[in-house]
Amino acid sequence: MLIAGFPAGAWGTNCYLVAPAAGEECVIIDPGHRAAEGVEEAVAKHRLKPVAVILTHGHLDHVASVVPVCGAHDVPAWIHPDDRYMMSDPEKALGMRIGQPLLGELTVGEPDDVAELTDGAALELAGLELTVAHAPGHTKGSVTFRMPEQAEVPPVLFSGDLLFAGSIGRTDLPGGDHAEILRSLARVCLPLEDETVVLSGHGPQTTIGRERAANPFMRGLDAEAPRRGM
Repeated sequence: MLIAGFPAGAWGTNCYLVAPAAGEECVIIDPGHRAAEGVEEAVAKHRLKPVAVILTHGHLDHVASVVPVCGAHDVPAWIHPDDRYMMSDPEKALGMRIGQPLLGELTVGEPDDVAELTDGAALELAGLELTVAHAPGHTKGSVTFRMPEQAEVPPVLFSGDLLFAGSIGRTDLPGGDHAEILRSLARVCLPLEDETVVLSGHGPQTTIGRERAANPFMRGLDAEAPRRGM
């Protein structure tokens, strides 16, 4: 398994390239602000062939380089339908006034090919198996991607801005909901094995076990509570 990650842009958003091994096909997760150069460096270094871009949510810091990256490799972008509008209307997603500058020159819009993610979908891309979980709260269309345990490789959760090391995503932007993100944490993260590696949208990697024990937002959550309240 090869996972090449790097922080990019003004927000230090983590972009990941994931492949079965060097020299094979890969998926690109969250090519955000100023991520295109880093993507090309990783592709060249590891001799990768991108087949898709997959997005944990639609905020600008996670999607700003989708158009150039998809265009350079002629690949589709996958996003949840509730966040799709953010690619072409980031000002609305950030609660900004129309015409307000967006950190200089940015490529805003959709790539030529957009596919929509659904809760529970099993994506088979680049020889990988990724399970999609809808996890609203940070945005209405936030999702995570989970890869199962493989030979000597623990399970991996690409959590986007749902779960960070020691924290969670903000909920004060349009579409955010604090109670909803807690329900998503309980439903999506609590049932996972302690050894699951968490690769977040920002900051260092962690594990579910570490966050279950030390993350103040995870303490006291009940994985069954959302089901009982439905």
